[in-house]
Amino acid sequence: QVHLVESGGGLVQAGGSLRLSCAASGTGFSINFMGWSRQAPGKQRELVAAISSGGASNYGDSVKGRFTISRDNAKNTVYLQMNSLKPEDTAVYYCNCNTVSWSGVPQQYWGQGTQVTVSS
Repeated sequence: QVHLVESGGGLVQAGGSLRLSCAASGTGFSINFMGWSRQAPGKQRELVAAISSGGASNYGDSVKGRFTISRDNAKNTVYLQMNSLKPEDTAVYYCNCNTVSWSGVPQQYWGQGTQVTVSS
């Protein structure tokens, strides 16, 4: 079982920055991809960014050039640096990771979510 703990959300003015963190804990697994998705009220959950264990990353079109994803494999932690925030970035941000157990079973886990609110 993997437990994800997110932190760093909050209220910020448009043009400001926030940094989200998500730490994975547990035993008996290795982590492949880690990432962030978000869901605004009345909208579907969408990919924000994802990063492989080797550091390859991809981003949703709406955040390219403004957000940066990174990870610390030794700490099983993924970060999301969000710059030039816009009101439309307001959403609940969810961390997720894809793991493989020592017995070879793949699984995906999600965090509880952290609210990001950008005021205009």
